[in-house]
Amino acid sequence: MKLSVVSGGLETVKAPAIAVAVTEDQLVRLPAKVRALLEDVTFKAKAKELAAVPAFGKLPAKWLIVVGLGPAREVTAETIRRAAAAAAKTARGKQLSGTAFAVVGGQVDGARLGQAVAEGVLLGLYRFQQYKTGLKTDEKHELTEFRLVVARAADRVGAARGLARGETIAEAVNFARGLINQPANVATPTYLAQQAQAMARTLHLRCRVLSRPEARRLHMGAFLSVAAGSVQEPKFIILEHNPKGRRTVVFAGKGITFDTGGISIKPSEGMDRMKYDMAGGAAVLGALRAAAALRLPFHIVGLVAATENMPGGSATRPGDVVRAHNGKTIEILNTDAEGRLVLADALAYAKRFKPQAVVDLATLTGACVVALGSEAIGLMGTDAALARRLRQAGEATGERVWELPLWDEYLEGVKGEVADVKNIGPRGEAGAIMGAAFLKHFVDGYPWVHLDIAGTAWAERERGYHAKGATGVGVRLLVQMLEDWAQDQGTASR
Repeated sequence: MKLSVVSGGLETVKAPAIAVAVTEDQLVRLPAKVRALLEDVTFKAKAKELAAVPAFGKLPAKWLIVVGLGPAREVTAETIRRAAAAAAKTARGKQLSGTAFAVVGGQVDGARLGQAVAEGVLLGLYRFQQYKTGLKTDEKHELTEFRLVVARAADRVGAARGLARGETIAEAVNFARGLINQPANVATPTYLAQQAQAMARTLHLRCRVLSRPEARRLHMGAFLSVAAGSVQEPKFIILEHNPKGRRTVVFAGKGITFDTGGISIKPSEGMDRMKYDMAGGAAVLGALRAAAALRLPFHIVGLVAATENMPGGSATRPGDVVRAHNGKTIEILNTDAEGRLVLADALAYAKRFKPQAVVDLATLTGACVVALGSEAIGLMGTDAALARRLRQAGEATGERVWELPLWDEYLEGVKGEVADVKNIGPRGEAGAIMGAAFLKHFVDGYPWVHLDIAGTAWAERERGYHAKGATGVGVRLLVQMLEDWAQDQGTASR
């Protein structure tokens, strides 16, 4: 896909399809030739409204595609991101080779416009077809070119800069989506480690992968307890970008490449989706990929605790007690509450980097899906400033977060009877919060936020710029947080 920026009027740009995203108040101000083509179409530019009509020789294109942005005051980067995705998918559906796209109305500046368009197009066109044979022509067809049209030549520089940034970030998201969508017999812990190592070589990252014996020497008993029932070797992946950066930030991801629930086995219905239980780990890999490509000025550490959770003769039993990397003992009452176990050792290990911020991402609890559905990421943590940064980044990216309380009283719910802590709280009570309360016992001396992405990491149906399947949620959120933070640091230093 070739992305570019051109300047000029819509009537002069030649392309197989001309697409216009327009606000309600600017609909009457579209070029006369465009309005003429819409005379027989009911189109009021309401948000998400779309119409496609043949150009009939009135424009230098085969098709005109118009997408509604709604009221001008409500237009954001996310609105444009969705509009660009809709235009690109419509053009692809008509088996066209390229599209010229313009935004009419709204107050989104050139750089943000370019980034939103690139993200919308590349995220919207993504589809996972690696294992399909005998694809039909329309299933194989792809757009080869997408041009953003800006009114003035002076706007091209900022828009092009944003377009390039958006392309880099979207490619990182799609990289994460590709990892998550892979079947679990392919995307094993070893596969994830190999992907991380290959990425590190390309982007000049530091990469270290701890095997079972090394994890045992580091006393990662919580992580290894989850891996005990699987023939697949666990891998604890450590990536580092820019070790000399001014500020150290650690991202830790749950990397359960398949989750049966272990001895506390899950119901069979829907278990096939449990390949997505490593979505937090995939998001960490994607965020490191984007951060390195964008050369963000932080020392960024990515930790991915990767293993399967399987039943078997050597599997951990309910009631077993293990010791984590920080020395705390854990009574495992439910082996299906395994994500918090692998993250416990990751969060304890993070301390050695003396980080100024730690964010973990995990498809941790069904309770978070019950509470927030598929529209928001659950956020809990110990640091208000870090939580605020993530909320702001969520609004900018459309990967919105919603904070749940993590008061000290909740810690009592995971206080152990046989060991220091137990890995589940009281039945039916604050399940998402109890997961975070458990994790808090392994956070030591650094600002920390936990993101429960259980409801947002997988799309049950196509919507917006998400195809059915993995969404890659978290990559854009983390990158935006870092970019905003870097900008704040630059402002403060001037």
